[in-house]
Amino acid sequence: MKLKLQDKKSSVELSDATFAVEFKEALVHQIITAYLAGGRQGTKAQKNRAQVRGGGTKPWRQKGTGRARAGTIRSPIWVGGGRTFAARPRDFSQKVNRKMYRGAMRSMLSELIRQDRLLLMEHFSVSAPKTKELVTKLEKLKLDSTLIVVEGFDRDLLLAARNLPHVEVQDVQSVDPVNLIGHEKVLMTVAAAKLLEEKLG
Repeated sequence: MKLKLQDKKSSVELSDATFAVEFKEALVHQIITAYLAGGRQGTKAQKNRAQVRGGGTKPWRQKGTGRARAGTIRSPIWVGGGRTFAARPRDFSQKVNRKMYRGAMRSMLSELIRQDRLLLMEHFSVSAPKTKELVTKLEKLKLDSTLIVVEGFDRDLLLAARNLPHVEVQDVQSVDPVNLIGHEKVLMTVAAAKLLEEKLG
């Protein structure tokens, strides 16, 4: 398939196997859910009655006081007692096959093209790490919420975009499914598109 470049009147040829496949909603949903689940810390922890300090002796005798019987001051129904079903650290990550991940990425890229949300440029960079310069470039292209995908790490571009709330810069190696669908437009260099084509092919 051919895609027109934004900064030139020419077009670039991209593989149909990567950028023109059927949209698989169930697969995309599964991969995004798994990706978000993998980002959860799962470090929540509470103490049960065996782990709470104190409460070794019976607070008062069993009978004759007129009060309810109690065996420990660290009972779950007492203030300062242990939790009945205490939370434990857990791993939320889900297993995702490489084939499924690649299929979902191809599906998302293809859908972005169908919705005219993927823009290609021969080159995209800034001369200095200045936010003002990047804003000017994005305004020329009429872009607001944008994911910029470049072929390699670009420090100046990353620093220029750092202060913009709806703009993110990623290289091909770090691009992920959540960011692909989390922005209104995806601006990608030709070199980055070719690398993705090779990576997902």
